[in-house]
Amino acid sequence: MAVSRRTFLGTSLATGAVLAAARAGAASDRAAIYKQIEQRHDEAVQRLQQWIRQPSIAAENRGVTEGCDLTMRMLRDAGFQHVEQRPTDGQPGIFATLDAGARRTFGVYFMYDVKQANPQEWSSPPWEAQLVDMPNVGKVVMGRAAVNQKGPQSALLAALHAIRAAGRKIPVNIVLVAEGEEEIGSPNFPQVVLASPVREALARCEGIFMPEAAQDLDGNVQISLGAKGIAELELVASGEKWGRGPAKDVHSSNRARLDSPAWHLVQALHTLIDENGDPAIDGYLDGVRPLSAAEEKMLDDAALRIDENTAKKSMGVKQWARNASWRQALEDMTSRPTVNIEGLVGGYTGPGGMTILPHRAAAKLDLRLVPDMTHKGAVEKLKAHLAKRGFGDIEVNVTGGYDPNTTPADARLIKAEAQVYRASGIEPIYWPRRGGSWPGYVFTSEPLKLPAGHFGLGHGMRAHAPDEYYLIESQNPQVSGLDGAIRSYVDYLYALA
Repeated sequence: MAVSRRTFLGTSLATGAVLAAARAGAASDRAAIYKQIEQRHDEAVQRLQQWIRQPSIAAENRGVTEGCDLTMRMLRDAGFQHVEQRPTDGQPGIFATLDAGARRTFGVYFMYDVKQANPQEWSSPPWEAQLVDMPNVGKVVMGRAAVNQKGPQSALLAALHAIRAAGRKIPVNIVLVAEGEEEIGSPNFPQVVLASPVREALARCEGIFMPEAAQDLDGNVQISLGAKGIAELELVASGEKWGRGPAKDVHSSNRARLDSPAWHLVQALHTLIDENGDPAIDGYLDGVRPLSAAEEKMLDDAALRIDENTAKKSMGVKQWARNASWRQALEDMTSRPTVNIEGLVGGYTGPGGMTILPHRAAAKLDLRLVPDMTHKGAVEKLKAHLAKRGFGDIEVNVTGGYDPNTTPADARLIKAEAQVYRASGIEPIYWPRRGGSWPGYVFTSEPLKLPAGHFGLGHGMRAHAPDEYYLIESQNPQVSGLDGAIRSYVDYLYALA
């Protein structure tokens, strides 16, 4: 049917008026929501403190039931109409939905388990969640899981509280999945995600994101388009399995006539790396996908915009491995597979000496994986490598892990991130793949094949380490404190919508 110029212009003007009214309404909504964020600041801080004060350590099976229950209560309080515990072969997961009657639906990934903490190593007790004034940073909450992940997660929940308190509707529907075993390699998380009705709910999503505190101390933000995979495992050498050396600890004078399981383990470990400390496992690097031209360009840009000295200072290092340049160090972080010793234990480790020959020694390892490596393939190659060199007796106990994941830069999820960061005056740095790991593969691979990413203004540091913190009140106006982080989630939900 032919449309006259007058009809076309009239329709266009009407459509423009509707869009303008919608934009004005959204701006009014957010002004009211921002006011609620300010008024509820203390409430948001106290919610985070309450969460940190509940240990939930899967590795020690400590407080996990209570941690799961508390997380479920917090989700209900934030407006999720359906919240249920999902059983697994290990710690339970959580499945929650928030139906806002919106056009679009997105997923959110949470974890409620945390790493261990030795209180003797902390300047502020890890389970007290005290407010601490940190020089050149600002007021922070210090405690285990402050930044990984309870700080960013609590900021997202605070955003949902503020939207409802302002009398507005959440702009998107949310499907949330949480696990209690991320810090031990997510061994059972697929049982949560891929079972009905969770899988069907996630299939209706346009993508899924994990909250984070994305800002460095200079205010910069990185958008990650993927993450390395990981295989977490333990190697154990024992006289019993080896058939050599003692079956129990004996006096060290017997080393003259007995083999040593501890040295046996050390010799096995030595075969896993080359003279530079890089992986030497047979076939380990086969099939590693090279960086694309677009990814190389991202790293070129990152090397110019991220300060090398700040990065070194934050980790207490003076030079990069292999004496690499800054640009090469960034490339290594995103694209180099690794074999890392997390811990090495055998025999007596207390004060002074104890002249024994240990009957058993163990090493905790993690293997970081890049596309197109797989968790299963890496473990199989490690076992074959050890057996070929006469170390087939060494136990390889796999405790968890998963494949790497990748998301395209043009996914709606990623575009919305960039939109919010730029509206906040930040030009984001695109990053091909983060060096750390999360179980995003279960979302990005078959059968869901969802885009997956991370989002959130705000700052925190020292995850997995003593004095972990999350920023509450910032000394640097370019870095968001808690209220700014909460506002960013409000903006992100509207951008997704």
